[in-house]
Amino acid sequence: MNKTRILPVESDDTETEFFWAGPSKSQRKRESTALQDMGEELVALSPERLKKIDIPDNLREALRDAQRFTQHGARRRQMQLIGKLMRSVDTEPLQAALDEVKGVSAAATARQHHLEKLRERLMADDAVFAEIGRDYPDADIQYLRQLRRNALKEIEQQKPPRAFRELFRQLRQLVEGAEKVGAGETAAGDVTDADDAD
Repeated sequence: MNKTRILPVESDDTETEFFWAGPSKSQRKRESTALQDMGEELVALSPERLKKIDIPDNLREALRDAQRFTQHGARRRQMQLIGKLMRSVDTEPLQAALDEVKGVSAAATARQHHLEKLRERLMADDAVFAEIGRDYPDADIQYLRQLRRNALKEIEQQKPPRAFRELFRQLRQLVEGAEKVGAGETAAGDVTDADDAD
């Protein structure tokens, strides 16, 4: 949270006026350190995870370069560049993406619980396929049925839960795909609303 400094200035009529002097030096240092820490977290992500985060191209390239550098001095200079680039970026979406990667966001936790419950219901009742077909029209119901059958056999034969895990992955892909489509439709709707307002 930004704290501002307001400094008093004596005017000619002996009333005290105030002007904003900007963030304090220690506040700027804290913000810079926070950006560097976030940059370190982004560099630590795998290239696949990094691709999924919406990042400006120049910052993405700088992050990729930092991942390649092994020499300490070169990497340190690259991290300084990343910190500088991040000053002009809205960091809230980046922090939300990092939180989701770390599994600390409420949305990620809620999604995880929803998926586990959906898989549990599906394993218990074949009728849930109708619900999945309705909510996720792109779902490959035949493949999901096969995974369910295999998962039930694994439980019965006390085998490793490969199909059980794959069923979870397939459900997660369906939910995430539907969320992306929903977000795209919302964005398109926002543009339309803005156009209507003109």
